[in-house]
Amino acid sequence: MIQMNVEFDYPELPMKFKLNIAKGERVAVIGESGSGKSTLLNLIAGFELANQGEVYLAGQNHTHTQPADRPVSMLFQDNNLFPHLTVSQNIGLGLTPSLRLSQSQNNKVEEIAYQMGIADFLSRRADKLSGGQKQRVALARTLLRDKPIFLLDEPFSALDPIRREELQELVYTLCIQKNLTLLMVTHQFDEVKQLFTSVIQVENGNIV
Repeated sequence: MIQMNVEFDYPELPMKFKLNIAKGERVAVIGESGSGKSTLLNLIAGFELANQGEVYLAGQNHTHTQPADRPVSMLFQDNNLFPHLTVSQNIGLGLTPSLRLSQSQNNKVEEIAYQMGIADFLSRRADKLSGGQKQRVALARTLLRDKPIFLLDEPFSALDPIRREELQELVYTLCIQKNLTLLMVTHQFDEVKQLFTSVIQVENGNIV
């Protein structure tokens, strides 16, 4: 599902990643801050382009493909919400950029919002939410996208312990139901290790 052998000339830390992940695997990505974990996800998602090597996703060469054309959904650390849009609109962007949603799509937005515990905030603007609420909205939008590869960069960092546990269980359930391939950067591996089938460690721009 994910096959890559690339070099990325980051100015202060040249990086080299070789990776082979099968469909349906759930992989934790651990390592110190600045080691290259987020860069690894960005190379898979297409927000960074390798200087050398190739990236294959779902059996196709996506080395130079734009992010929107890759079979990938990614949740960033900073949640990347549009502050002037409502919660419902921000989630709906995961289904269509035009926000012209059908009734069945609106039902999906309401269902995932309920699962995330944010159903009461659907009409609220994103800039009126707490940090934890924003993260739940961003995760809901990411989960709605129908992509086989799911990349999460510290998705639960802004949440309280109870909500983190609930969302970990939800992510696990959805990965199983949809047979998603998951890569998740985490600094809380002991807390979330039950989610994963394997773990990789990144040090100094390399997988060790």
